[in-house]
Amino acid sequence: MPIFIYNSLSREKEELSPLNPPKINMYTCGVTVYDESHIGHARSLYIFDVIRRYLEYRKFKVNFVRNITDIDDKIINRAKELKVEWRGLVKKYIDRYYEDLAALGIAKADFEPRATENIPDMVEYIEGLITKGYAYVTDSGVYFNVRKFKDYGKLSGQGIDQMLTGSRKEPDETKDDPLDFALWKKSKAPEPSWESPWGKGRPGWHIECSVMSQKFLKTDTLDIHAGGRDLIFPHHENEIAQAEVVSGKPFAKYWIHHGLLTINGQKMAKSLGNFVTIKDFINKYKDPDLLKLFFLSAHYSHPIDYNEEKIEEAKNAYERIDILMRKLERAYGTRNISEVVSGGAGFIKPFKEKFIEYMDDDFNMPRALSVLFDMVNSCNVLLESNDEFKNFKLNYAMEIIKEISDIFGLTFLKKGPAEISDSEVEFKIAARLALKKQKDFSTADKIRKELEQNGIILEDTKDGKTTWRRKL
Repeated sequence: MPIFIYNSLSREKEELSPLNPPKINMYTCGVTVYDESHIGHARSLYIFDVIRRYLEYRKFKVNFVRNITDIDDKIINRAKELKVEWRGLVKKYIDRYYEDLAALGIAKADFEPRATENIPDMVEYIEGLITKGYAYVTDSGVYFNVRKFKDYGKLSGQGIDQMLTGSRKEPDETKDDPLDFALWKKSKAPEPSWESPWGKGRPGWHIECSVMSQKFLKTDTLDIHAGGRDLIFPHHENEIAQAEVVSGKPFAKYWIHHGLLTINGQKMAKSLGNFVTIKDFINKYKDPDLLKLFFLSAHYSHPIDYNEEKIEEAKNAYERIDILMRKLERAYGTRNISEVVSGGAGFIKPFKEKFIEYMDDDFNMPRALSVLFDMVNSCNVLLESNDEFKNFKLNYAMEIIKEISDIFGLTFLKKGPAEISDSEVEFKIAARLALKKQKDFSTADKIRKELEQNGIILEDTKDGKTTWRRKL
């Protein structure tokens, strides 16, 4: 079955057909390291990690590059504000960024190039743009002549007049046109700077991605370029202009953009007191899988609004799957899957096919996630049935739930550092049932309360048996 992707460039769903299958060259815009990464960054990092995992699941070989912007006006201004050296600020937040990636269980890209490590390549790229007549030098730096690139606006769908709305030329700018963007900015002491034919300075933001994506993916045309919807204009529009002038080829075949995140209907901002960092979330809720399930509740291309009620919904959703997985683990966790595939495949095959069908349709994660819950419902019904093959079916179902969960980066059956073991729980439940038969309800209730203090919730069934689950 083919995979279809909504291409922001064509504004249509297109069949995924990489230039050199099964290889896919994929680039996403990374973080600018001047502050803590927030849950908006987390959505971008997570969504594209899932897309990468799924493409690999479908047997593509994904070469994945995600950059780090480690020199930028925001970095310089933040360092001045805090009265610290900019390199120290950058190191601190790169370290924090990698801590966040690890906490979220998101893999590093194959390459995560830093802008400051690739400045000679950027200088060479800019020289090429000047030579071709698309860039010019001023007293303040080097600028790209937007009006000379006839396809400017093809990604955002805006005309030059639309782009000019609200744009104005600032008094200190020497560029020819308000839309022209900086390729190289001359530095003022004591700002960080590097040598160039146009004097000491630093690269503009847009040139970084054009250079590093092509350099580290070793191609002029990327298969997939991805990022947030807020980057379409001007960032991605400017990347296209630079790259296509230099190479004379299309810069990217497919453009994928995720929707933006709001907090209780408002844009996230420190001034509004609603700025939620990745560390804030994990400190509060402990489990990053709740944030992932929240992200999975909306299509990646749609906006999503964060609030506590939705995280509570994610927690309940997580519990539904985890409760089933613990039941199955206790019943079938030690069996050899090779012994049961033939008995369980027929039961689980329609779910797996639906999962693939939904993910092949522009990575429709909410619908694909719904398959997981359909499986949970079916498995719970099967558990209570007299089906002679239920052991085989449920064992295989457990393996497929794990397979799908791995694509989504979700982990179930977690154990805390001092968690009471399953065998201890079963022993205490047996002791409690024996006490109840002896009508020693007071001692039996103490066992229930002791287990509850250890995060174990007991549920007595109508037939006199007791099931249990671990509290999140």
